[in-house]
Amino acid sequence: MYNFRTDLALERRDIFKKNNNLEEIDGIETENKEIDENLKVSIVRITNENGEQAIGKPVGTYITIDIKKLKLAEEEEIQKSAETLSQELKQVIDKHIQFKDDILVVGLGNLYVTPDSLGPKVINEIDVTRHIIKYLPQYIDENSRPVSAISPGVLGTTGIETLEILEGIVQNIKPKLLIVIDALASRSIERISSTIQISDTGIVPGAGVGNTRKEISKKTLGIPVVAIGIPTVVESAVLVNDCLDLFIDKLQQEAKSNDYLNKLKDQDNYEEIKEALNPTDYNMIVTPKEIDELIENMSSIVARGINMSL
Repeated sequence: MYNFRTDLALERRDIFKKNNNLEEIDGIETENKEIDENLKVSIVRITNENGEQAIGKPVGTYITIDIKKLKLAEEEEIQKSAETLSQELKQVIDKHIQFKDDILVVGLGNLYVTPDSLGPKVINEIDVTRHIIKYLPQYIDENSRPVSAISPGVLGTTGIETLEILEGIVQNIKPKLLIVIDALASRSIERISSTIQISDTGIVPGAGVGNTRKEISKKTLGIPVVAIGIPTVVESAVLVNDCLDLFIDKLQQEAKSNDYLNKLKDQDNYEEIKEALNPTDYNMIVTPKEIDELIENMSSIVARGINMSL
């Protein structure tokens, strides 16, 4: 299997197609929707084992929401992005559980490491209702869904695998579905904190940065797990590869007939760049200087989207 080094099914599909000169992949269906000039939705459905093996993702649905110009987004754009997320998320939830079934929202990550703080920040803004329904039902609408939320921390600070914590919670409060929020890795600098992936196949924390933890999914917990992930980091090899593409684009504008540059631009140079960087320990994980603002905007979009969908 390819070393995709990305958590996004859409990117994995594109890499596999490019490296194998394919127009389509057996077992993978794609649908695209354009909301406006800054907001686009792509849906990748993996329908069989062939598609699963091709891009290394389980059979299921992967929804990618791309948001352009998020650094400059005003309140109106943030709200519209949240509404788009809400609509897509609600459709996924409704496929798995009933209208008033209990939901547990889980924010993965480390609050004190900015690129990894998305999950905990979202949890702080979730409208939890389980305790109100249980102890003060007279103060809440009778049609409200029981929602609880937790940020379990990371193995390095708790000494406990996230899956082990969630197993105990699931056994005690018995939710019908988990929504798990986590930071992801991408193979494109353009996607950092401007792309949201929703999937109904669970999540393997740390997989995109080579720090794989135990899988959180229906297979391990016994209930459906919907994952919401946002890329916040890329490898330096990705950064160099993207910059090389931008450099070649600039040269091509002045040398449009240069066959060598055209050929170089058409191929994915990630593996060659990574091989050059790894021996000297220069293949770092990097994030943009505006990551604080991007995380704030994205955590607001995700929290609003979840609240509206529930």
